[in-house]
Amino acid sequence: MKKGIVLFFCLALIAGSTQSFAQLSKKEKKEWKKKAKEFKKAPQNLKQLTEDKQVADNTVASLNQKVSQMQLTISDRDARIAQLEDQLSQMRGQLTSARAELAELKENPVTNAMDFSKGVVFKVQIGAFKNKNLAKYFENNPNFGGEAKDGEPQRLTIGIFRDYWEADTFKKYMREMGVKDAWIVPYRDGQRVEIKDVLEGVVSEKPAGSAK
Repeated sequence: MKKGIVLFFCLALIAGSTQSFAQLSKKEKKEWKKKAKEFKKAPQNLKQLTEDKQVADNTVASLNQKVSQMQLTISDRDARIAQLEDQLSQMRGQLTSARAELAELKENPVTNAMDFSKGVVFKVQIGAFKNKNLAKYFENNPNFGGEAKDGEPQRLTIGIFRDYWEADTFKKYMREMGVKDAWIVPYRDGQRVEIKDVLEGVVSEKPAGSAK
């Protein structure tokens, strides 16, 4: 019975490799026939060979599975790298844009609307006094100021305006309230200047319906 099984395996092995066997040379065919006879005499060797082959097939299948998993892992990492590279590219673009904006700000700084130390502004002078020194109130009150020169009365101002006509309206309110000497004084970059030096083009731009 055992010999029959061995013979069956040999025949199956030979039949399964008929195409390959047909391609063998005469010498190779002779060697394989000799091995088939040896397997017939020692069937345990064929059994061991078959078991070894099964183990090898299982090992190959396991390795193929691991290779597939590694390929998936590599694919995921490649996708992550591509995503990070895209984010890096976007960040570089944002950095370039920010640098351009910074350069623009350096060339054309934004003027603080509440910084009246630069440019032309208008104040309303309410009087000049010899015996009243209110200088201690000037520093922390931007809408109240004054100036004094040696031997001259201290000049006091109220309000600070970028627009001449707003200053003119405020001046009229002050006169209506009894400050008859109220009048407009202009400043450029913190220095008092003549009204004629800064008023060019302002009078012609008087808004419609403004107070006379």
